[in-house]
Amino acid sequence: MTRYLAIRVSLALGVLWAAYTVAFVVLYLIPGDPVSAMAAGGMDSGTVSEERLWELREEYGFNDPFIVQYFNHLMAAATGDLGNSVQTGQPVTTAIGQVVGSTVQLASLALLISVVGGAGIALLATYTRAAWLQNFLLSLPPIAISLPTFWVGLLLIQLFSFRLGIFPAMGDDGFLALILPAVTLSLPIGSMIAQVLARSVQEAMLEPYVVTARAKGITRATVHFGHVLRNAALPALTVVGLVAGNLLAGSVVVETVFARPGIGQLTVTAVTLQDLPVVLGVVTLGAVVFVTANLLVDLVLPLVDPRVSIGHSYA
Repeated sequence: MTRYLAIRVSLALGVLWAAYTVAFVVLYLIPGDPVSAMAAGGMDSGTVSEERLWELREEYGFNDPFIVQYFNHLMAAATGDLGNSVQTGQPVTTAIGQVVGSTVQLASLALLISVVGGAGIALLATYTRAAWLQNFLLSLPPIAISLPTFWVGLLLIQLFSFRLGIFPAMGDDGFLALILPAVTLSLPIGSMIAQVLARSVQEAMLEPYVVTARAKGITRATVHFGHVLRNAALPALTVVGLVAGNLLAGSVVVETVFARPGIGQLTVTAVTLQDLPVVLGVVTLGAVVFVTANLLVDLVLPLVDPRVSIGHSYA
């Protein structure tokens, strides 16, 4: 188990380094000058001399060669220092820390709805003997995945906020304001979980141990929810780890649609103003969430099924 853990942690750190490096290179190649954008944003708009711009670029390290910038930022990030915002001068970790709580609430509720809803649809579809109900339930995930997230959000606002007046249309004032964004964010994720779990259950039900269990007189419900589900849950758990890491990316669209303060709005603002340290900080946070979620899944899988080892894959 120690060797398994060491290898998984090493792979996670490798993925984190690769994500940071790719993000840094892409941001470095983007046309534009963050310092000029900062000046145009109002700090000394229209009055900043070339000498002052040069001093600002020197202060933020933009005059250094690419490789020097990269290693300076990488070493600082390894210690938790993500630099300062070009626009506000505020530490990136502080800027992220001020809004991450709202996004964590949204992502947590969305993940809960995704797992409960997706698993519920998959289990009901594979357990029912009514062909029409099974076909109906299995057709829902592909439809839900194909729907644009922003369109679903606008539709929910129109129906439940403007017409029925049940939930707030925007903002983050209380739990009710969290419902519609969470449902919007959970729809594609829950659909993926439902598809994978339903397919895994259907395949597991064809295994010989199911026939043996039924021959011993074990009830259909016990076989389905006790024996089959435990084996079929492994691929679904892997998917949960993957989609949990994508919740941060999905929050960008959802928080923009519902005008919620959070990582999403911070990212949009940083991209618009070319605030590269903040953008890189958000990308790094997303990579950390993704790597951590998948590492936790890797550690849980051997506990669920001892047959899982480093050489096996259930994705």
